[in-house]
Amino acid sequence: MRSRDDRSGFTLIEMIITLSVVAVLAMSALPLGKMAIKRQNEVELQRSLRLMREAIDAYKKLADEKKIEVEKDTEGYPPTLEDLVKGVEIQDKDAPGKSGGKKTVKFLRRIPKDPMTDSYDWGLRSYQDDFDADVWGEENVYDVYTKSPARALDGTFYKDW
Repeated sequence: MRSRDDRSGFTLIEMIITLSVVAVLAMSALPLGKMAIKRQNEVELQRSLRLMREAIDAYKKLADEKKIEVEKDTEGYPPTLEDLVKGVEIQDKDAPGKSGGKKTVKFLRRIPKDPMTDSYDWGLRSYQDDFDADVWGEENVYDVYTKSPARALDGTFYKDW
């Protein structure tokens, strides 16, 4: 016959200590997870900004080559981001028989979502705006930025990227 002291198993104190250690380890992993998500959003922000800025540059290049008719005061920049999605008609020298020698060039498939604000509302800069202006003058778009007031992992503000 076994005595009561010979039973195997965990005591209440052992269970509390084990759960405390697991809780401390879990709490130390939370900031790492948040940092990984923030880093992923930063990469997505950089990708979106690069994509839109390249589209603006491509539009400007066609305007400088006189393939797109632009208004005089716009300096050849697109009027809005939506114009980059809708596209513009250009004269196509290689295909004079097709649709009168014109073709539509689209610069973006869609306007990307801002991962920092979780919206499609980007900050826009006009060529005629002051450099530090927070309000877009609605004349043309030569740059885009996020409207997030948060700081990046490197300490800079996202809106300055």
